[in-house]
Amino acid sequence: MNNILLAVAVLGGSGAVFGLILAIASKAFEVKADPRIESVTGALPGANCGGCGYSGCAGYARAIVEGGAPMNLCASGGNAAAQAIAAIMGAEAQTVERRVALVKCRGGYHARKKARYDGLHDCAAAMKVAGDGPALCAFGCLGFGNCVARCKYDAIHLVDGVARVDQDKCVGCMMCAAACPRHIIVPVPVHQDIVVACSNHERGADLRRYCEIGCLGCRVCEKACEHDAIHVENNLAVIDYAKCVSCGACAEKCPRHLISDANLWQEHDVVEAKTR
Repeated sequence: MNNILLAVAVLGGSGAVFGLILAIASKAFEVKADPRIESVTGALPGANCGGCGYSGCAGYARAIVEGGAPMNLCASGGNAAAQAIAAIMGAEAQTVERRVALVKCRGGYHARKKARYDGLHDCAAAMKVAGDGPALCAFGCLGFGNCVARCKYDAIHLVDGVARVDQDKCVGCMMCAAACPRHIIVPVPVHQDIVVACSNHERGADLRRYCEIGCLGCRVCEKACEHDAIHVENNLAVIDYAKCVSCGACAEKCPRHLISDANLWQEHDVVEAKTR
């Protein structure tokens, strides 16, 4: 009995000694966290969307404080967050240019199919069958909503078989773009009204076989622009937003009614909706 008690006493004493040693070591080797990290984290919206390029708001806050990362990368927080962070860091506030997501496709029901797809309602899964997806267009929206599921702000929905963005709700975190296997969702300045909602790079003659609304690369828009702000590159019209003044001349002249405002809605759409 005495031997058992002795063994228990020795083990208990050893545990206490080792615990004390660990406690002293933890204090001696403790890495002091900069209190500004917690303050910067609190100034961020807490969306943890990853749009800044870091692993959540805490990761971004640490990168700002310890790594000197730019203070204007939070699209969700915008200028308010940037100014709050600048105040914490004792630096000059950096302006955040608000951008929103644009789905560079208006195909949807306008795009012809090469096969019927009855598999998982997942864009990545659909791309693995029927030779890069069931649609004939290899550049368009697949319409299974991976982007919709990823958005934390209810800012993107499927309309007529294609994803469309609600600018009023979009914060520009671009998580929808990360979820798109076709990589056709891009950021555009929120004030920019004129957009080309197409990603196709096939020649016009080939495009006509499978899409009734895609860019033909005809250069009519290019000729209509007085500001040298739109050019056809690799069979697709591309806007230079540094030059574009949103005059709308290219949208007016586009024979496919493809170039439109950022809401992707024109009178042409209304007419089509009434006739369908």
